[in-house]
Amino acid sequence: MSTDSAPIGIPAATIIIFRHAPEGGAPEVLMTVRSRNMTFAGGMAVFPGGRVDPEDYALAEALAGEHGLDPDEAAHQIAAVRETLEETGLALGLAGDIDAARAAEARAMLAESGALAPVLEAFGWRLDLAQIVPFARWFPKNENISRVYDTRFYLADLGTGAVDVSIDQSENTHLFWTSAQGALDAAERGEIKLIFPTRRNLERLALFASFAEARAQAEAIPVRTIMPQVVEQDGKPWLTILADAGYPVTGELLETVARG
Repeated sequence: MSTDSAPIGIPAATIIIFRHAPEGGAPEVLMTVRSRNMTFAGGMAVFPGGRVDPEDYALAEALAGEHGLDPDEAAHQIAAVRETLEETGLALGLAGDIDAARAAEARAMLAESGALAPVLEAFGWRLDLAQIVPFARWFPKNENISRVYDTRFYLADLGTGAVDVSIDQSENTHLFWTSAQGALDAAERGEIKLIFPTRRNLERLALFASFAEARAQAEAIPVRTIMPQVVEQDGKPWLTILADAGYPVTGELLETVARG
């Protein structure tokens, strides 16, 4: 196959937001159920996020390495911050005079402007990208799929989690907190649906008893682009991923895979 026909990844960013479980136990992560009308992963439970916009790249260029990141990586982290505020109402990766009321006002302004830069200026906030931890990068490249996202996953910690969240009324229909294992169990019961990357990331997240543990592993394992491959095992096709990227499960029967 010629390289001209290979899919070009749409740059995207997804953020996995941790909070302490209200009654102790395993930490919880924030998930959203996407509208069934969405082209990608419609009706699926995923982490908040979305594509990197031109305005994210422009803001990253304007900062000119201020956060010690190259512009491309900075743009992805800015997109993660923007999408978090847009989809959940949480002001993560930001610093300044921030409270629930101002976050709600900023979210409304973001919905109007579609860009984070004017929101930062209006509220006197600044980016604090040290709150954002690179975790993974998934590019499920497939010549049979026209819309392919090249998605960088990040971690962030909300701490106590005593903050209200609400859906954005457009892309998502439901926001909920759950432990990673709880999400996997809910999928097994048929209560939610998971695409292949989300399931694998939940299995990895279920290894951690705290955000600190997740951050430590993320910092110890360099982020490499995961491009799932179909291989034959025992006469059946399996969708597999890298064996040394921190994931406890590295393959699934192709016939059982949900791929968005």
